[in-house]
Amino acid sequence: MHIDLIDRDRYAASGPPHDQLAWLRTNSPVHRHEGEPDFWAVTRYEDVVHVSRHSDLFSSAKKLALFEELPEEQIALQRLMMLNQDPPEHTRRRSLVNRGFTPRTIGALEQHIRDICDDLLDKCTGEVDFVTEVAAPLPLYVICELLGAPVADRDKLFTWSNRMIGAQDPDYAASPEDGPAAAMEVYAYANQLAAQRKSQPKNDIVSKLIQSDENGETLDESEFDLFVLLLVVAGNETTRNAASGGMLAFFDHPNQWDRLVADPSLATPAADEIVRWVSPVNLFRRTSTTDQILGGQHIKADDKVVVFYSSANRDASVFPDPEVFDIGRSPNPHIGFGGGGAHFCLGNHLAKLELRILFEQLARRHPRMRRSGPVRRLRSNFINGIKELPVSLT
Repeated sequence: MHIDLIDRDRYAASGPPHDQLAWLRTNSPVHRHEGEPDFWAVTRYEDVVHVSRHSDLFSSAKKLALFEELPEEQIALQRLMMLNQDPPEHTRRRSLVNRGFTPRTIGALEQHIRDICDDLLDKCTGEVDFVTEVAAPLPLYVICELLGAPVADRDKLFTWSNRMIGAQDPDYAASPEDGPAAAMEVYAYANQLAAQRKSQPKNDIVSKLIQSDENGETLDESEFDLFVLLLVVAGNETTRNAASGGMLAFFDHPNQWDRLVADPSLATPAADEIVRWVSPVNLFRRTSTTDQILGGQHIKADDKVVVFYSSANRDASVFPDPEVFDIGRSPNPHIGFGGGGAHFCLGNHLAKLELRILFEQLARRHPRMRRSGPVRRLRSNFINGIKELPVSLT
């Protein structure tokens, strides 16, 4: 079988190459993949978890966590972001940021998220684009709430996120410089928020993060700016595309939609099954820190290692009938939020809360919703994204 796991046009046409990934899990689970440079494609659940949980062996900082190769000056800047750090630097940063994501803080958002969902659905009549009218605004409203930013700013956040994530998609990126330019605009926005909270503190995550913790530690300006950037992208794109991909999965599996309509409490396990099925983040990159053996292959120090969550989440050795979308699946040890270890998704509880409430409300309010047009996917091998999903609510 011809293997090409990074062809963005394939992702834009039909999503992750599940046929290739299934073949690799069986025949070559740690596969030497051609590229610039060549890399090891890790596709089996057990191996993806191993890589994820051993930051000492597979570094996020040496060459960053994203697939693309960047010049050294950009790498040095990006290492200030948690996503691109290893312990102990990552441990310090995460302990500071955790203050804004306690279970109490997230739990207090439940009614607010329900109100947001109702408000969005109140505005939807007839035929609408599910992405732009429902899936995208929901996490943006929540991010505005977390940041204490005006709801009116959500359109700016939406545009910035699209320009950064969609750098390889002609619908979103005007030029190769557009993504970095959007990032600079986010930094300036973060600085404005921090300056406002220093003079007028509020009960929001910005106010918490610019204050010192019990040990006198605080985020410096660059660290704070990069955290806001990460929140704008990760807090938006993952939930947005899980919601869109989940809705598409229900259209493709109408028997599961009927189950949810009959029993909206199934939205709780459905949130996890949606994340497993969609795997909004397709891959992350690591760099081997030493010569080692993984999946029977000899990995050398400094080799590029890429883990594919969309493959691990359909590993038949872990998930019975992995190609079946089952909203009652239990247990469901998916790794759609990462394979554990230092970089397990900080906002996983928030994302599942948003998905649960959204699909509860959709099942109750629009039980006869149906797809009304073709799906348009994001041209990206990083985010398994949907740009357009027309639906009819009548």
